[in-house]
Amino acid sequence: MTEEPSQYALVTGASSGIGECFARMLAARKQNLILVARSKEKLIALGKELSAAHRITTEPVDFDLSVAGASERLAALLRDRNLKVELLINNAGFGARGKFHELPLDRQSQMIRLNVMALVELTHFLLPAMVKAGRGAIINVSSTASFQPVPYTTIYGATKAFVTSFSLGLAEELRGSGVSVVTFCPGGTRTNFGVASQYGETKLPGGSHSPEEVVSLALKALDAGGGLVVPGAKNKAGVFVQRFVPRSWVVKGAARIFKV
Repeated sequence: MTEEPSQYALVTGASSGIGECFARMLAARKQNLILVARSKEKLIALGKELSAAHRITTEPVDFDLSVAGASERLAALLRDRNLKVELLINNAGFGARGKFHELPLDRQSQMIRLNVMALVELTHFLLPAMVKAGRGAIINVSSTASFQPVPYTTIYGATKAFVTSFSLGLAEELRGSGVSVVTFCPGGTRTNFGVASQYGETKLPGGSHSPEEVVSLALKALDAGGGLVVPGAKNKAGVFVQRFVPRSWVVKGAARIFKV
């Protein structure tokens, strides 16, 4: 008899920040991992560390998912290696701070490809096998920025608004299929995201949380069968209150926070 292939969790943006935290916490649960990011050396080192510490199988795969066609090539690689994904964590993404017309268009286009298209494409490539098996899960990492327009990081906010809307709609489509979706919307998190996205020392009204704190909430929702996750009481309150405040006030408030 042919042995059933092992099941994996695939984490994009796994070399640092929230993605690395997902990898570490899942490894502690004895979950085999496919680690995807651009940083080959970091992925290999992380994979070796987690394999040795938790006796799991790790597959480091260096891919730049912001490049057109990268998601399709990654899906083909998974098929070639017979790597079965039961949990997809679409975490890779970045932002940029500044006026839309002054920021380089190619950088903003790259952001849309990574934050939106790579997420959509990987979900489309990997979801059918989960539905056919009647089991699986997807965690899409969005942001509290998804709940309102965010001037001076306009494209980032718009991409995350797409991710939240897409994920909540997908979750309803998949109801009863055995496949769950977590729409994960962290606010300020103590990672290198702000530095990499050139946000500087921007202080968010919801405060700042550790990656371990927010990821644990996402995994708790995963265990409960999916749902919308907004870590932090202040963030939850902010999302709720926005419903009752004129939209123009919300946009002006966001502009004051991010104005360069």
